Amino acid sequence: MSDTLTGSPALDAINAALATVQDPEINRPLPDLGMVKDVRIGPDGAVRVEVYLTVAGCPMRETITSRVTEAVSAVPGVTSVQVALDVMSDEQRAELRRTVRGTDAADPVIPFSQPGSLTRVYAVASGKGGVGKSSVTVNLAAAMAKRGLSVGVVDADIYGHSVPRMLGVDDKPTQVDNMIMPPQSYGVKVISIGMFTPGNTPVVWRGPMLHRALQQFLADVWWGDLDVLLLDLPPGTGDVAISVAQLLPNAEILVVTTPQQAAAEVAERAGAIATQTHQQVVGVIENMSWLELPDGSRMEVFGSGGGEAVSDALTRTLGARVPLLGQIPLDTRLRESGDAGAPIVLADPGTPAAQALATVADSLVTRQRGLSGMSLGLTPVRR
Repeated sequence: MSDTLTGSPALDAINAALATVQDPEINRPLPDLGMVKDVRIGPDGAVRVEVYLTVAGCPMRETITSRVTEAVSAVPGVTSVQVALDVMSDEQRAELRRTVRGTDAADPVIPFSQPGSLTRVYAVASGKGGVGKSSVTVNLAAAMAKRGLSVGVVDADIYGHSVPRMLGVDDKPTQVDNMIMPPQSYGVKVISIGMFTPGNTPVVWRGPMLHRALQQFLADVWWGDLDVLLLDLPPGTGDVAISVAQLLPNAEILVVTTPQQAAAEVAERAGAIATQTHQQVVGVIENMSWLELPDGSRMEVFGSGGGEAVSDALTRTLGARVPLLGQIPLDTRLRESGDAGAPIVLADPGTPAAQALATVADSLVTRQRGLSGMSLGLTPVRR
Protein backbone atom coordinates (compact mmCIF):
# COMPACT_ATOMS: atom_id res chain seq x y z
CA MET A 1 0.00 0.00 0.00
CA SER A 2 1.31 3.44 -0.86
CA ASP A 3 3.25 4.86 2.12
CA THR A 4 2.51 8.46 1.14
CA LEU A 5 -1.16 7.87 1.75
CA THR A 6 -0.86 6.05 5.09
CA GLY A 7 -3.03 7.70 7.73
CA SER A 8 -5.05 9.68 5.20
CA PRO A 9 -8.70 9.89 6.24
CA ALA A 10 -9.75 9.03 2.70
CA LEU A 11 -7.57 5.91 2.77
CA ASP A 12 -8.99 4.89 6.13
CA ALA A 13 -12.49 5.24 4.72
CA ILE A 14 -11.58 3.17 1.67
CA ASN A 15 -10.05 0.44 3.83
CA ALA A 16 -13.21 0.43 5.93
CA ALA A 17 -15.27 0.05 2.78
CA LEU A 18 -13.09 -2.83 1.56
CA ALA A 19 -13.54 -4.54 4.91
CA THR A 20 -17.24 -4.87 4.07
CA VAL A 21 -16.54 -6.72 0.80
CA GLN A 22 -16.71 -10.47 1.24
CA ASP A 23 -15.23 -13.09 -1.04
CA PRO A 24 -18.30 -14.71 -2.65
CA GLU A 25 -16.94 -18.24 -2.14
CA ILE A 26 -15.34 -18.06 1.32
CA ASN A 27 -17.71 -15.41 2.74
CA ARG A 28 -14.95 -13.60 4.61
CA PRO A 29 -13.78 -9.98 4.10
CA LEU A 30 -11.14 -9.56 1.38
CA PRO A 31 -8.60 -7.85 3.69
CA ASP A 32 -8.83 -10.70 6.23
CA LEU A 33 -7.95 -13.15 3.46
CA GLY A 34 -4.96 -11.13 2.26
CA MET A 35 -6.68 -10.46 -1.05
CA VAL A 36 -6.21 -6.66 -1.10
CA LYS A 37 -2.82 -6.07 -2.72
CA ASP A 38 -2.71 -2.26 -2.90
CA VAL A 39 -4.83 0.89 -2.77
CA ARG A 40 -3.80 4.12 -4.50
CA ILE A 41 -5.67 7.42 -4.46
CA GLY A 42 -5.15 10.01 -7.16
CA PRO A 43 -5.28 13.78 -6.55
CA ASP A 44 -8.61 13.99 -8.35
CA GLY A 45 -10.29 11.34 -6.18
CA ALA A 46 -9.69 8.47 -8.62
CA VAL A 47 -9.00 5.24 -6.72
CA ARG A 48 -7.14 2.18 -7.97
CA VAL A 49 -7.60 -1.02 -5.97
CA GLU A 50 -5.45 -4.05 -6.69
CA VAL A 51 -6.99 -7.37 -5.64
CA TYR A 52 -5.51 -10.84 -5.55
CA LEU A 53 -7.56 -13.67 -7.03
CA THR A 54 -6.99 -17.13 -5.59
CA VAL A 55 -6.52 -18.66 -9.05
CA ALA A 56 -6.17 -17.22 -12.56
CA GLY A 57 -9.45 -18.68 -13.79
CA CYS A 58 -11.49 -17.63 -10.75
CA PRO A 59 -15.18 -17.76 -11.78
CA MET A 60 -16.00 -15.02 -9.26
CA ARG A 61 -13.70 -12.37 -10.75
CA GLU A 62 -16.58 -10.25 -12.09
CA THR A 63 -18.48 -10.51 -8.82
CA ILE A 64 -15.43 -9.46 -6.81
CA THR A 65 -14.76 -6.56 -9.20
CA SER A 66 -18.34 -5.29 -8.98
CA ARG A 67 -18.46 -5.62 -5.17
CA VAL A 68 -15.20 -3.70 -4.71
CA THR A 69 -16.29 -1.02 -7.17
CA GLU A 70 -19.65 -0.57 -5.46
CA ALA A 71 -18.20 -0.40 -1.95
CA VAL A 72 -15.37 2.02 -2.75
CA SER A 73 -17.57 4.24 -4.96
CA ALA A 74 -19.76 4.95 -1.93
CA VAL A 75 -16.86 6.56 -0.05
CA PRO A 76 -17.19 10.39 0.04
CA GLY A 77 -14.73 12.10 -2.29
CA VAL A 78 -14.17 9.11 -4.56
CA THR A 79 -14.77 10.10 -8.18
CA SER A 80 -13.92 6.82 -9.94
CA VAL A 81 -12.77 3.30 -9.13
CA GLN A 82 -10.45 1.07 -11.09
CA VAL A 83 -10.05 -2.54 -9.96
CA ALA A 84 -6.91 -4.37 -11.11
CA LEU A 85 -6.71 -8.13 -10.62
CA ASP A 86 -3.61 -10.19 -9.85
CA VAL A 87 -3.18 -13.85 -8.88
CA MET A 88 -1.89 -15.24 -5.59
CA SER A 89 1.40 -17.10 -5.46
CA ASP A 90 1.60 -20.67 -4.17
CA GLU A 91 2.83 -19.36 -0.82
CA GLN A 92 -0.07 -16.90 -0.57
CA ARG A 93 -2.59 -19.63 -1.39
CA ALA A 94 -1.08 -21.85 1.30
CA GLU A 95 -1.38 -19.01 3.79
CA LEU A 96 -4.99 -18.44 2.72
CA ARG A 97 -5.75 -22.11 3.34
CA ARG A 98 -4.22 -21.88 6.81
CA THR A 99 -6.23 -18.73 7.52
CA VAL A 100 -9.50 -20.32 6.43
CA ARG A 101 -9.04 -23.77 7.94
CA GLY A 102 -7.05 -22.62 10.95
CA THR A 103 -4.71 -25.59 10.69
CA ASP A 104 -1.55 -26.75 8.95
CA ALA A 105 -2.76 -30.34 8.78
CA ALA A 106 -2.07 -31.96 5.43
CA ASP A 107 -5.22 -34.07 5.63
CA PRO A 108 -8.19 -31.89 6.62
CA VAL A 109 -10.77 -33.46 8.89
CA ILE A 110 -14.48 -33.69 8.23
CA PRO A 111 -15.89 -30.78 10.26
CA PHE A 112 -19.40 -32.23 10.44
CA SER A 113 -18.22 -35.36 12.25
CA GLN A 114 -16.54 -33.45 15.07
CA PRO A 115 -18.23 -33.56 18.53
CA GLY A 116 -18.66 -29.79 18.65
CA SER A 117 -20.24 -29.44 15.20
CA LEU A 118 -23.48 -27.47 15.17
CA THR A 119 -24.36 -28.45 11.60
CA ARG A 120 -27.40 -30.66 11.28
CA VAL A 121 -26.72 -33.35 8.67
CA TYR A 122 -29.54 -35.05 6.76
CA ALA A 123 -28.91 -38.02 4.47
CA VAL A 124 -31.83 -38.23 2.03
CA ALA A 125 -32.33 -41.89 1.14
CA SER A 126 -34.69 -44.04 -0.88
CA GLY A 127 -35.03 -47.75 -1.47
CA LYS A 128 -35.36 -47.45 -5.23
CA GLY A 129 -34.82 -44.86 -7.94
CA GLY A 130 -37.50 -42.75 -9.55
CA VAL A 131 -39.25 -41.65 -6.36
CA GLY A 132 -38.13 -38.01 -6.65
CA LYS A 133 -35.46 -38.09 -3.94
CA SER A 134 -33.24 -35.53 -5.67
CA SER A 135 -36.19 -33.18 -6.30
CA VAL A 136 -37.07 -33.37 -2.62
CA THR A 137 -33.45 -32.72 -1.60
CA VAL A 138 -32.92 -29.59 -3.71
CA ASN A 139 -36.27 -28.10 -2.75
CA LEU A 140 -35.66 -28.69 0.95
CA ALA A 141 -32.25 -27.03 0.57
CA ALA A 142 -33.68 -24.04 -1.31
CA ALA A 143 -36.51 -23.63 1.21
CA MET A 144 -34.05 -23.67 4.13
CA ALA A 145 -31.74 -21.17 2.43
CA LYS A 146 -34.76 -18.93 1.80
CA ARG A 147 -35.25 -18.86 5.57
CA GLY A 148 -31.78 -17.36 5.91
CA LEU A 149 -29.95 -20.54 6.88
CA SER A 150 -26.52 -21.47 5.56
CA VAL A 151 -27.10 -24.66 3.57
CA GLY A 152 -24.93 -27.09 1.65
CA VAL A 153 -25.80 -30.06 -0.58
CA VAL A 154 -23.55 -33.01 -1.39
CA ASP A 155 -24.66 -34.86 -4.50
CA ALA A 156 -23.61 -38.27 -3.17
CA ASP A 157 -25.39 -40.11 -5.98
CA ILE A 158 -22.13 -40.56 -7.86
CA TYR A 159 -23.56 -42.67 -10.68
CA GLY A 160 -26.83 -40.76 -11.09
CA HIS A 161 -25.85 -37.20 -10.17
CA SER A 162 -28.56 -34.65 -11.01
CA VAL A 163 -28.41 -31.98 -8.29
CA PRO A 164 -26.43 -29.36 -10.29
CA ARG A 165 -29.05 -29.31 -13.06
CA MET A 166 -31.94 -29.08 -10.60
CA LEU A 167 -30.30 -26.15 -8.80
CA GLY A 168 -29.23 -24.46 -12.02
CA VAL A 169 -25.52 -24.68 -11.20
CA ASP A 170 -23.27 -24.12 -14.22
CA ASP A 171 -20.11 -22.92 -12.45
CA LYS A 172 -17.23 -25.22 -11.64
CA PRO A 173 -15.57 -25.44 -8.20
CA THR A 174 -12.46 -23.35 -7.62
CA GLN A 175 -9.42 -25.08 -6.13
CA VAL A 176 -7.16 -23.14 -3.77
CA ASP A 177 -4.14 -25.25 -2.87
CA ASN A 178 -5.86 -28.49 -1.74
CA MET A 179 -9.07 -26.72 -0.71
CA ILE A 180 -12.11 -26.76 -3.01
CA MET A 181 -14.54 -23.84 -3.12
CA PRO A 182 -18.04 -25.06 -4.07
CA PRO A 183 -20.25 -23.01 -6.38
CA GLN A 184 -23.52 -21.60 -5.03
CA SER A 185 -27.04 -21.30 -6.34
CA TYR A 186 -29.99 -19.69 -4.57
CA GLY A 187 -27.76 -19.38 -1.49
CA VAL A 188 -27.03 -23.12 -1.46
CA LYS A 189 -23.45 -24.43 -1.72
CA VAL A 190 -23.26 -27.48 -3.97
CA ILE A 191 -20.69 -30.14 -4.83
CA SER A 192 -21.16 -33.01 -7.27
CA ILE A 193 -18.97 -35.41 -9.22
CA GLY A 194 -20.71 -34.04 -12.30
CA MET A 195 -18.69 -30.84 -11.85
CA PHE A 196 -15.47 -32.79 -12.43
CA THR A 197 -16.44 -34.99 -15.39
CA PRO A 198 -16.61 -33.79 -19.01
CA GLY A 199 -20.08 -33.61 -20.54
CA ASN A 200 -22.36 -36.44 -19.59
CA THR A 201 -19.56 -38.97 -19.13
CA PRO A 202 -20.61 -41.92 -16.95
CA VAL A 203 -18.75 -42.63 -13.71
CA VAL A 204 -17.60 -46.26 -13.49
CA TRP A 205 -16.12 -46.76 -10.04
CA ARG A 206 -15.98 -49.50 -7.43
CA GLY A 207 -16.65 -49.08 -3.72
CA PRO A 208 -13.26 -47.70 -2.55
CA MET A 209 -13.38 -44.93 -5.16
CA LEU A 210 -16.90 -43.98 -4.10
CA HIS A 211 -15.79 -43.77 -0.48
CA ARG A 212 -12.81 -41.58 -1.36
CA ALA A 213 -14.95 -39.23 -3.46
CA LEU A 214 -17.43 -38.77 -0.63
CA GLN A 215 -14.60 -38.24 1.84
CA GLN A 216 -13.14 -35.49 -0.36
CA PHE A 217 -16.54 -33.83 -0.76
CA LEU A 218 -16.82 -33.62 3.02
CA ALA A 219 -13.22 -32.82 4.02
CA ASP A 220 -11.56 -31.02 1.10
CA VAL A 221 -14.48 -28.75 0.22
CA TRP A 222 -14.64 -25.45 2.12
CA TRP A 223 -18.23 -25.39 3.37
CA GLY A 224 -17.84 -22.66 5.97
CA ASP A 225 -20.23 -22.57 8.92
CA LEU A 226 -23.27 -24.47 7.70
CA ASP A 227 -26.54 -24.70 9.57
CA VAL A 228 -27.69 -27.67 7.49
CA LEU A 229 -25.93 -30.14 5.19
CA LEU A 230 -28.07 -32.36 2.95
CA LEU A 231 -26.70 -35.44 1.20
CA ASP A 232 -28.57 -36.79 -1.81
CA LEU A 233 -27.79 -40.51 -1.54
CA PRO A 234 -28.05 -43.07 -4.33
CA PRO A 235 -30.97 -45.52 -4.08
CA GLY A 236 -30.59 -48.58 -1.89
CA THR A 237 -28.26 -49.61 0.90
CA GLY A 238 -24.95 -49.96 -0.94
CA ASP A 239 -21.44 -48.57 -0.61
CA VAL A 240 -22.31 -44.87 -0.29
CA ALA A 241 -24.87 -45.44 2.47
CA ILE A 242 -22.27 -47.41 4.40
CA SER A 243 -19.62 -44.73 3.81
CA VAL A 244 -21.97 -42.01 5.07
CA ALA A 245 -22.49 -43.98 8.27
CA GLN A 246 -18.73 -44.27 8.73
CA LEU A 247 -17.79 -40.70 7.81
CA LEU A 248 -20.85 -38.96 9.33
CA PRO A 249 -22.10 -41.14 12.19
CA ASN A 250 -24.27 -38.24 13.43
CA ALA A 251 -26.15 -37.92 10.12
CA GLU A 252 -29.91 -38.36 10.36
CA ILE A 253 -31.74 -40.28 7.68
CA LEU A 254 -34.69 -38.94 5.69
CA VAL A 255 -36.54 -41.66 3.78
CA VAL A 256 -38.35 -40.74 0.55
CA THR A 257 -40.98 -43.06 -0.91
CA THR A 258 -44.06 -43.01 -3.12
CA PRO A 259 -47.52 -44.28 -2.06
CA GLN A 260 -47.05 -47.49 -4.06
CA GLN A 261 -46.76 -50.51 -1.77
CA ALA A 262 -43.92 -52.03 -3.76
CA ALA A 263 -41.92 -48.81 -3.40
CA ALA A 264 -42.80 -48.58 0.28
CA GLU A 265 -41.45 -52.04 1.01
CA VAL A 266 -38.11 -51.15 -0.61
CA ALA A 267 -38.00 -47.77 1.16
CA GLU A 268 -38.46 -49.54 4.49
CA ARG A 269 -35.18 -51.37 3.87
CA ALA A 270 -33.39 -48.07 3.21
CA GLY A 271 -34.49 -46.78 6.60
CA ALA A 272 -33.91 -50.05 8.44
CA ILE A 273 -30.18 -49.76 7.71
CA ALA A 274 -30.15 -47.52 10.79
CA THR A 275 -30.40 -50.64 12.96
CA GLN A 276 -26.90 -51.58 11.77
CA THR A 277 -25.37 -48.09 11.47
CA HIS A 278 -26.92 -46.78 14.73
CA GLN A 279 -28.18 -43.63 13.02
CA GLN A 280 -31.47 -41.87 13.65
CA VAL A 281 -34.26 -41.92 11.07
CA VAL A 282 -35.80 -38.48 11.38
CA GLY A 283 -38.85 -39.20 9.26
CA VAL A 284 -40.49 -40.28 6.02
CA ILE A 285 -41.53 -38.10 3.08
CA GLU A 286 -44.15 -39.44 0.68
CA ASN A 287 -43.69 -38.03 -2.83
CA MET A 288 -46.17 -38.18 -5.75
CA SER A 289 -48.99 -38.71 -3.26
CA TRP A 290 -51.85 -37.72 -5.58
CA LEU A 291 -52.73 -35.72 -8.67
CA GLU A 292 -55.17 -32.89 -8.14
CA LEU A 293 -57.69 -32.73 -10.98
CA PRO A 294 -59.29 -29.54 -12.38
CA ASP A 295 -62.49 -30.20 -10.45
CA GLY A 296 -60.58 -30.32 -7.16
CA SER A 297 -60.75 -34.08 -6.72
CA ARG A 298 -57.65 -36.22 -6.25
CA MET A 299 -56.44 -39.08 -8.39
CA GLU A 300 -54.14 -41.43 -6.49
CA VAL A 301 -52.00 -42.41 -9.45
CA PHE A 302 -49.60 -44.57 -7.42
CA GLY A 303 -52.07 -45.82 -4.82
CA SER A 304 -52.14 -44.64 -1.24
CA GLY A 305 -50.76 -45.35 2.20
CA GLY A 306 -47.14 -46.06 1.28
CA GLY A 307 -45.66 -43.27 3.37
CA GLU A 308 -47.69 -44.17 6.44
CA ALA A 309 -46.79 -47.82 5.97
CA VAL A 310 -43.06 -47.01 5.93
CA SER A 311 -43.47 -44.76 8.95
CA ASP A 312 -45.25 -47.46 10.96
CA ALA A 313 -42.86 -50.22 9.90
CA LEU A 314 -39.74 -48.23 10.79
CA THR A 315 -41.27 -47.21 14.10
CA ARG A 316 -41.69 -50.90 14.97
CA THR A 317 -38.25 -51.86 13.68
CA LEU A 318 -36.30 -49.06 15.33
CA GLY A 319 -38.30 -48.83 18.54
CA ALA A 320 -38.68 -45.05 18.20
CA ARG A 321 -41.33 -42.94 16.52
CA VAL A 322 -40.52 -42.27 12.85
CA PRO A 323 -43.11 -39.72 11.69
CA LEU A 324 -44.53 -39.13 8.23
CA LEU A 325 -43.25 -35.59 7.72
CA GLY A 326 -45.27 -34.73 4.66
CA GLN A 327 -47.03 -35.78 1.47
CA ILE A 328 -45.96 -34.07 -1.76
CA PRO A 329 -48.60 -33.95 -4.50
CA LEU A 330 -47.77 -35.03 -8.04
CA ASP A 331 -47.36 -31.80 -10.05
CA THR A 332 -45.88 -31.30 -13.50
CA ARG A 333 -44.58 -27.90 -12.35
CA LEU A 334 -42.31 -29.67 -9.85
CA ARG A 335 -40.71 -31.61 -12.69
CA GLU A 336 -40.56 -28.57 -14.98
CA SER A 337 -38.89 -26.42 -12.34
CA GLY A 338 -36.27 -29.11 -11.74
CA ASP A 339 -35.47 -29.34 -15.44
CA ALA A 340 -35.21 -25.54 -15.59
CA GLY A 341 -32.88 -25.36 -12.58
CA ALA A 342 -35.34 -23.34 -10.49
CA PRO A 343 -36.68 -25.18 -7.39
CA ILE A 344 -40.46 -24.95 -7.18
CA VAL A 345 -40.35 -23.61 -3.60
CA LEU A 346 -38.78 -20.48 -5.10
CA ALA A 347 -40.19 -20.44 -8.63
CA ASP A 348 -43.83 -21.15 -7.74
CA PRO A 349 -44.17 -21.08 -3.93
CA GLY A 350 -47.96 -20.95 -3.98
CA THR A 351 -48.42 -24.41 -5.48
CA PRO A 352 -49.52 -27.25 -3.19
CA ALA A 353 -46.28 -29.16 -3.88
CA ALA A 354 -44.14 -26.17 -2.96
CA GLN A 355 -46.13 -25.52 0.20
CA ALA A 356 -45.84 -29.17 1.28
CA LEU A 357 -42.07 -29.12 0.72
CA ALA A 358 -41.72 -25.84 2.61
CA THR A 359 -43.66 -27.31 5.54
CA VAL A 360 -41.29 -30.29 5.68
CA ALA A 361 -38.29 -27.95 5.56
CA ASP A 362 -39.74 -25.89 8.42
CA SER A 363 -40.24 -28.99 10.54
CA LEU A 364 -36.62 -30.06 10.01
CA VAL A 365 -35.01 -26.73 10.86
CA THR A 366 -37.14 -26.10 13.94
CA ARG A 367 -36.40 -29.46 15.57
CA GLN A 368 -34.51 -29.29 18.85
CA ARG A 369 -30.95 -30.59 18.79
CA GLY A 370 -30.14 -33.43 21.15
CA LEU A 371 -27.03 -33.47 23.34
CA SER A 372 -25.77 -36.83 22.06
CA GLY A 373 -22.15 -36.52 20.96
CA MET A 374 -21.96 -32.85 21.96
CA SER A 375 -19.23 -31.46 24.16
CA LEU A 376 -20.82 -29.66 27.09
CA GLY A 377 -17.60 -28.01 28.25
CA LEU A 378 -17.98 -29.42 31.77
CA THR A 379 -15.09 -30.49 33.99
CA PRO A 380 -15.68 -33.04 36.77
CA VAL A 381 -14.94 -31.72 40.26
CA ARG A 382 -13.46 -34.03 42.87
CA ARG A 383 -14.83 -33.93 46.36
